[in-house]
Amino acid sequence: MTRHGSYPVDIVPPRSKYYDSGRFGRMFGKLPPFAADTPEVRAALLDIGKPEGIMDARDDLAAGPVQLIVDPALSHQNRNSTTHVAGDTFLGQFIDHDITFDPTSSLERQADPEYISNFRTPSLGLDNVYGSGPNASPFLYDQQTGHGVTMLVEECGTPGKSDLPRNAQGVALIGDPRNDENLIVSQLQTAMLRFHNAVAEHVRTDLGITAPGELFAETQRIVRWHYQWIVVQQFLRKLCGSAVVDDVLQKGRKFYAWHNEPFIPVEFSVAAYRFGHSQIRPSYRANFTGNPGGTPFFGMIFTPTGGPAGDPDDLSGGCRAPRRFIDWPTFFDFGDGNVRPNKKIDTTLSSALFALPGSVVARPDAATNPASLAQRNLLRHLTFSLPSGQRVARAMNLPELARRDLDDLQQYGMDDRTPLWFYILREADIVEDGERLGPVGARIVAEVFLGLLQGDRASYLAQDPDWQPSLPTIDPGRTGDDFLMIDLLRYAGVA
Repeated sequence: MTRHGSYPVDIVPPRSKYYDSGRFGRMFGKLPPFAADTPEVRAALLDIGKPEGIMDARDDLAAGPVQLIVDPALSHQNRNSTTHVAGDTFLGQFIDHDITFDPTSSLERQADPEYISNFRTPSLGLDNVYGSGPNASPFLYDQQTGHGVTMLVEECGTPGKSDLPRNAQGVALIGDPRNDENLIVSQLQTAMLRFHNAVAEHVRTDLGITAPGELFAETQRIVRWHYQWIVVQQFLRKLCGSAVVDDVLQKGRKFYAWHNEPFIPVEFSVAAYRFGHSQIRPSYRANFTGNPGGTPFFGMIFTPTGGPAGDPDDLSGGCRAPRRFIDWPTFFDFGDGNVRPNKKIDTTLSSALFALPGSVVARPDAATNPASLAQRNLLRHLTFSLPSGQRVARAMNLPELARRDLDDLQQYGMDDRTPLWFYILREADIVEDGERLGPVGARIVAEVFLGLLQGDRASYLAQDPDWQPSLPTIDPGRTGDDFLMIDLLRYAGVA
């Protein structure tokens, strides 16, 4: 039998013309679309994803951000997770921006994803942090005190609290502008900049490497590998389950392969990896002391208007103000009782996501460019001719949801040909009670993430799969192989 890498060719057929060129492509290119693009199908998808439709949690947004957190009755259809914390959602968003970048936003307009370039090589290499490096992206680096080796970070206006570097118009100077879309991911980007700087100091003082080129290269390797470790050992295992992750690592990928370099499958980017939209809370506590008088700053994830300019009341990004910082114990579990959960993975989305603000949706149109995130996700299935969840499950030889599990789609004729995104959300709910992805979703996500790492010759999985983190953990009782996001944030000096 002819083999491709570690996989028999007959179980990894080339699904996409561009599966060797780093573009967007397909894992299951031989499967037909879940439905024809007709006015009736479009109307059905718009109805499924409409405000106050079957996917709307119907949160009482008028109650305000604090009450939505403290009174479960105001959000009773939007169940809290018992395993995922609030920060997991935004770590997932940060990772997404690391592996895909399309500055033209053409993903929503092009008919054929195979002709859409991913404008950087898909990898978990923190290109969204490093840009093109100190020489090609010098504006990201501290040229005075850091000699072009450390990253620029500035104060937000509160002593000891950081913000992204910004130009005179308040635009963030970062490798990926999407990492300033909301306050939480903006502050996560800031934390990664500070993590790099802390590691650079460790390399200089503890390892004795001082030559700028060598110092930067070793710092970048340590930062990337610790980040990749967290993606695999914390994020991916919690999301997909250790059994799936171990199976892919030990027995290989079955459905995701390429010739020359990895590509991003649309089954992943348009469907499976959009699971995080169902985990977003309608509101969050950003910090403990940011508001006047040293009181907590609570905010909606965003409001339809985006709030006042300069320092909005919601958690939108794109601006600097003294209270616009994150206290991370709300978002990751430091063991002090302050962490908050995110929402379960299911077909219920927070009501705030059904009225995206104008800063997110340019020129909204109810039929072609709706303000509902659920409608936008569902319409992409027609744009990209994605197969149904049932066909993908059969192609993967995995258990298929019963029609009764999708009976709320029966009125649309989609209980046996379900849009893949909806199917993966419902599968997580039915099979895993919304605490992690089900069989189809978990396998797609695990294979793509691990495949990207295996296809990157600079990753720890490719260079040294037995490597373990070298930086210290918060708890002396935990070893380096337990390095978590809380350890990264503490080492960065932001928690």
